[in-house]
Amino acid sequence: MLKKTALLVVCLVGLVGLWSSCAAPETIEVTDHPATDAHEGWYLGCQAYTFRNFTFYEAVDKVASLGMDWIEAYPGQRVSEETDTGFGHTMDPETRHRVRAKLADAGVRLGAYGVVGLPADTVECRKVFDFAQEMGVKVIVSSPTEDALDLIEMLCEEYQIKVAIHNHPEPSHYWDPDTVLVAVKGRSKLIGACGDTGHWMRSGVNPLEALQKLEGRLISLHFKDVDEFGAREAQDVIWGTGEADVRALLTELDRQDFQGVFSVEYEANWDNSVPDVRQCMTIFNEIALELDPSGWYDLFTADLSNAIFGGENGWTMEDGLLTLNEGGGNIWTTEQYGNFQLDLEFKLVESTNSGVFIRTGDIDDYVQTSIEVQIHETSDGTNHGVCGAIYDCLSPRLNMVKETGGWNQYTITCDKNKIYVVLNGAQIIDMDVDLWTDPGQNPPIIARGGEEDGIVPDTLITPNKFNTAIKDLPRSGHIGLQDHGQPIWFRNIKIKALGT
Repeated sequence: MLKKTALLVVCLVGLVGLWSSCAAPETIEVTDHPATDAHEGWYLGCQAYTFRNFTFYEAVDKVASLGMDWIEAYPGQRVSEETDTGFGHTMDPETRHRVRAKLADAGVRLGAYGVVGLPADTVECRKVFDFAQEMGVKVIVSSPTEDALDLIEMLCEEYQIKVAIHNHPEPSHYWDPDTVLVAVKGRSKLIGACGDTGHWMRSGVNPLEALQKLEGRLISLHFKDVDEFGAREAQDVIWGTGEADVRALLTELDRQDFQGVFSVEYEANWDNSVPDVRQCMTIFNEIALELDPSGWYDLFTADLSNAIFGGENGWTMEDGLLTLNEGGGNIWTTEQYGNFQLDLEFKLVESTNSGVFIRTGDIDDYVQTSIEVQIHETSDGTNHGVCGAIYDCLSPRLNMVKETGGWNQYTITCDKNKIYVVLNGAQIIDMDVDLWTDPGQNPPIIARGGEEDGIVPDTLITPNKFNTAIKDLPRSGHIGLQDHGQPIWFRNIKIKALGT
């Protein structure tokens, strides 16, 4: 009797390979999603202190909702509602493990840690560096005493982790950038400055002049704008609405070829700061895209003026969340895309059926002129209908969709004849459309059984819905998100065109 586990789809006949053993292209990392930051080499993240009234887990979720890939943690923030443990290098191994899992699940990386003490004590200092190394932290932010700098420099070189000296307002020791310059003079380039633009202004220091003085020594930034220059009690405001010349500051950093993390540290509107931080991001990205664009852009504008609606009610974009209205129909880009990376997040409810249409040649006949990357809670019951499938053509090698209510992240790459799909950190599709040579059917696969069963392999050919061979479908077209009658939400939808 045939064992249930004996029948496995493992390869294609001859040269046909539905799931290639080749690695993904250089444009994508299999175990991660690309950073979709606007400026090449600039990584916009958030200092968790912005959300000090919440737990670290809640801060991570807020950062993820903003579409940021980076967070800077500070010591002492309560980790989660389930524990009274504070975040930091004193966390026990189990808590560290849970924190790493939370970050991975949210798609957020721990870019920096601070402001944390680094004393002139080898044992205590090593605890911080060991923690940073274990958690993947690249920058430790600190305001160390100067007698600790020799030790810190040694540990920076040993661990290859940077230390950025942070400036609190006057009369703190490092409020003046000249003091920081004296402290780092002649030392390893792994020791430099974390420039807090808001605290400089509170101390009466021109932030543009401070950046110029610290050229070559800037490691990271706590980027801010405040409502009053020279006042210690100045309040944080949305970037570009206060006393900082945000464009001038970013232009200077671009001139310096600064590479590193910008941490938004927004110390206002503590209980509801996400909308304010989003506005800061908008200003930052507009300027950054002008200076040195990385190629990542929002697929849809905030007012959806570059969208085509397939139904009367359409969709709504509010505070970065794209929501399907009842009877809204599909939503399409006005622009057409050929070779690209598309990065987005989606959330579904029980039995949600939706999809991402790519390279759609004719919106009015999208069923026959586009390829669909399936979105589904489980499966719609068809042969290739699980979440992550190339609908009706190719199933994913892994089922990576999260439980209902969680946010899932897709990175879809179209590169000439190849289509790659990453879902929640795992590459699940590696498709060569040139192998789909016949209308109405998928390439043959071999069904193999266990050798102990003495099964002779059979060639299997499965049908698909297409009247045209997949290889002959358009290689450029509209991108669409599907209304299949159930609620669906999208956020952080970004695209980057790839070369021809």
